[in-house]
Amino acid sequence: MEELLWWQYGLIALIFVWSGFVRSGLGFGGAALALPFLLLVLNEPLIFLPLVAVQLLIFSSWIAFQGYRKNRKQKDNTESNIDWRYLKYALSIIIVPKMIGILGLLTLPSDIMTAIIFFIVSIYAISYILNKPFKSDKPYLDILFLIIGGYFSGASLIGAPLIVAVFATKVAKHQLRDTLFILWFILVVIKMTSFLITGIDLQLIHHLWLLPCAFIGHLMGQAFHEKIQKAETPVFFRVLGVSLLFICIVGIYSTFQA
Repeated sequence: MEELLWWQYGLIALIFVWSGFVRSGLGFGGAALALPFLLLVLNEPLIFLPLVAVQLLIFSSWIAFQGYRKNRKQKDNTESNIDWRYLKYALSIIIVPKMIGILGLLTLPSDIMTAIIFFIVSIYAISYILNKPFKSDKPYLDILFLIIGGYFSGASLIGAPLIVAVFATKVAKHQLRDTLFILWFILVVIKMTSFLITGIDLQLIHHLWLLPCAFIGHLMGQAFHEKIQKAETPVFFRVLGVSLLFICIVGIYSTFQA
């Protein structure tokens, strides 16, 4: 990433602020809603995925720990802030497609991987525009969404919308956010281990300036999270969907034109 121009570094910094905002504000999507923008700056998924993964490890564990402390302070509350039972069940389904996705990431050409990422995110974008988020109300859909979400998570860390669709119907609302962050932590540990084993550059030097960017976004997202707990925000998601769809169309075009 050393050969980029100054304004490209500036764009990357802003995108990581956005990533931190989305992760903290929505509880998911920090990678899925940031990768399309990053790949327009530099079409190299294996450069950005380690950066996003390390940030996810840090902030997911931090948010889950905050939830634990908040839960402990509440009187007469002996229930955990994490649904460990369903988390273990979901992991048993996700783990195999997750590993297959990682194998694809490490073996497929970067152009193909980028096109897959743009295509998947464009589907998410259309669901936001139509205000038709993924919903799972049948057992077979639960398993299907977890399998596909696990594969997408392994391939590019963008399986969250599908996985959330299942967890939202199976995990109590007050446990959902922290349970998801523990799941993200576990899935990213698996991915980071594969990066270490295969010798992928973790871009450690760039964490020094991108972590503060993500932290700024994290603080902004915390405030946004408090608001969306009290109100529906369909307009926000529609605008987000239109923006993402446009970015994905441009990204797919530029990928195949290169």
